[in-house]
Amino acid sequence: MSTVSKKNHSAIKTVLFLCTGNSCRSQIAEALVNSRFPDRWMAFSAGTKPSGFVHPLTAAVLEEIGITHDGWSKNVTHYSGIDFDLIVTVCNSAADDCPVWLLSGTQFHIAFDDPASFVGDEDFMLSKFRQVRDEISIKIPGLLARYE
Repeated sequence: MSTVSKKNHSAIKTVLFLCTGNSCRSQIAEALVNSRFPDRWMAFSAGTKPSGFVHPLTAAVLEEIGITHDGWSKNVTHYSGIDFDLIVTVCNSAADDCPVWLLSGTQFHIAFDDPASFVGDEDFMLSKFRQVRDEISIKIPGLLARYE
């Protein structure tokens, strides 16, 4: 389990990615940020109604780009009492259900399609997960740069 410790990493900012199930979008964002910007950002993820698992295709599409992610699906209450530098909701439902205690931090909303909501064969599903992964990898770095 990761812990948030801004005291030990004063130059490193913290970001919480929040979605509903914490199985796809927020997990991808967390893994990408921790892999690509470890000297500037420490990312975490959670769900307002966590699914209890990370979708297997989430790990698969991250591994395709050289990222191993061992995240786990957790409820946003796991981070109760922690002040994040930035809170990013990555789905409309999470933006609507964002807990009041998180509203004191700097927030940004950027919605991505839920790749797990699509129905199709494995190739089709992989294409949807790749599409969301690629959109996240394009949009999130620009967002983070605005808050550095």
